[in-house]
Amino acid sequence: MGKKLIITEKPSVAMEFAKALKITTNRKNGYLESQDWIITWCVGHLVTMSYPEKYDEKLKFWRLDTLPFIPEEWKYEIIPQVQNQFDIVKELMTREDIEEIYNAGDSGREGEYIQRLVFMMAKPNPKAKMKRVWIDSQTEEEILRGIKEAKDLSYYDSLSDSAYLRAKEDYLIGINFSRLLSIIYGRKLAQSINEEKASISVGRVMTCVLGMIVEREREIRNFVKTKYYKIVGKFGNETSSFQAEWKVNEKSKMYESPKLYNETGFKKEQDAKDFIINLQGKEATISELKKSKQKENAPLLFNLAEIQNECTKRFKIKPDETLEIIQNLYEKKLLTYPRTDARVLSTAVAKEISKNLNGITRGFKDEEIQKYIQKMKDEKYSTNLIKTKYVNDSKITDHYAIIPTGQGYENYNQLPNIQKEIYKVIVKRFLAIFYPPSEYNKIQVTVKIEEETFNCSEKVCIKQGFLEILKPNKKEKQKLTDNEENLKNEEQDSEEENNLELLKKLKKGEKVQIKNFEIKDAETSPPSRYNSGSIILAMENAGKLIEEEELREQIKGAGIGTSATRAEIIKKLEKIKYMQINSKTQIITPTEKGEKIYDIVHFSMPDMLNPKLTASWEKGLDMVAKKEIKPDEFMIKLKNYIKSKFNKLVVKM
Repeated sequence: MGKKLIITEKPSVAMEFAKALKITTNRKNGYLESQDWIITWCVGHLVTMSYPEKYDEKLKFWRLDTLPFIPEEWKYEIIPQVQNQFDIVKELMTREDIEEIYNAGDSGREGEYIQRLVFMMAKPNPKAKMKRVWIDSQTEEEILRGIKEAKDLSYYDSLSDSAYLRAKEDYLIGINFSRLLSIIYGRKLAQSINEEKASISVGRVMTCVLGMIVEREREIRNFVKTKYYKIVGKFGNETSSFQAEWKVNEKSKMYESPKLYNETGFKKEQDAKDFIINLQGKEATISELKKSKQKENAPLLFNLAEIQNECTKRFKIKPDETLEIIQNLYEKKLLTYPRTDARVLSTAVAKEISKNLNGITRGFKDEEIQKYIQKMKDEKYSTNLIKTKYVNDSKITDHYAIIPTGQGYENYNQLPNIQKEIYKVIVKRFLAIFYPPSEYNKIQVTVKIEEETFNCSEKVCIKQGFLEILKPNKKEKQKLTDNEENLKNEEQDSEEENNLELLKKLKKGEKVQIKNFEIKDAETSPPSRYNSGSIILAMENAGKLIEEEELREQIKGAGIGTSATRAEIIKKLEKIKYMQINSKTQIITPTEKGEKIYDIVHFSMPDMLNPKLTASWEKGLDMVAKKEIKPDEFMIKLKNYIKSKFNKLVVKM
């Protein structure tokens, strides 16, 4: 009887598969074998694309007459350091007694690529059935389900095509344009930065991200602060008062006046003073009064970009460190698959969500978390998510959001503190979706003096709901969002409540006293620099940094890079010294060299800096994976793009 062979991406994953299949046989050299199963592993990439000189010795030298380099037949080679493991995998795959081969690589595009390269080079036993294991976590039941429901490998051929094309695209753009720009501008660059020689490194995603960073820095550098003056009126009765801010309206004396900087401010302080004098002794009336109750639901779950941004804010760590930690928590069975873009759950997972909750209840011995779970039980909060915004099959491609599995607690105590804290952040975000919304009382008041209007708005949290769990860390001096408004210090809370009490008593048409007018200085502020987390969010949204979560979710389309590669891009830009990251604040600034390279690219091939172009290539790869376009179609467009760019650049010389 034949055997079944499983190939995982790394040894630690192979051990989890062995545990799930109850394989206790001694480990052999590079694999495990039982009566029915053999489990072996890659160690990350075993195969790589060959450099141009492997096609032709002459291509070792960077010369204009050998460019562009676009091979018809692609060459690949085994990475020397892992030749030994490749030989073991190859020998097992070609064994006569192997009847089924399971590709159990990482469940994503890059994981598919790593394994397909090995299959291509090893040429497995042609009689063996080829299958693909696709799992969302490394829990025992999920591994066994993945093996049982493994689809024919050919089901994932379009994903494989997309992975090969991504690698070819990065290779062709990186090698051709790095060589070309270095030949044309390398000497000039070296002189300008006082180096003996300098090469110019260009990448499809990397150069675009460098552009975002340099452009933001220059925007800040060239920003000129403008001072303007606002008018605040104090209104009320004998015992209490409230403040309201003047805003121009169509009937105002100041409508479209050149004296105004914007709709709430004057360019000159004297003009604001003159305006106040004009209002003295007039009558003030409540012209509008709107009372409303607002509800806010807990935010969506974490995808990789969101947790990377959160960890940069909270713990001041880089995205690649976050990914490493989340990957480890996944391998320790504590979390579901990390390299995901989705922030929602699938219907199938939502139906079984009580398993995750029960697992956390039984296994996670954390006092704070247990308190939140106890409240869910006491208050009988529903765990049915099906008709909520947290479940949406159409927003899931490969994997659902990152959530706790409710398992793996035998590994928890050995974790370093930072990993425990990050795990807890994810558990809290998960539990919050079962809590009721937070509720606010909101009152908007408009005071009218003749045709001039002053506006006041107060909002006070009356029910915490999910905010009970998602209180921001007091150590963090982050800007409070509406979700966290009730968490300002107590003094502000009581002042707001007093104001609200007064505002509640007001009636439309009521006359109020004018206590005084005050001029407040205001000034425009430059945009913020990216930090290592916010740049990941901006990449996910094709170059836009959108602070507001709901809006970010609505416009999310093709981003720059993928959840699996973004952190690596940031790491590379720092490594090649095109930018630097402040270790304490995680703020990103470009280096002098980075700015010079930006200028060269901006002059020679500016569309490389355009996030929309980079995102459209990513969209093309996605279309290949979804079988919406054929791989050849993508490749023809890529070759044409490279050739036309070359022709234009060589003419510029």
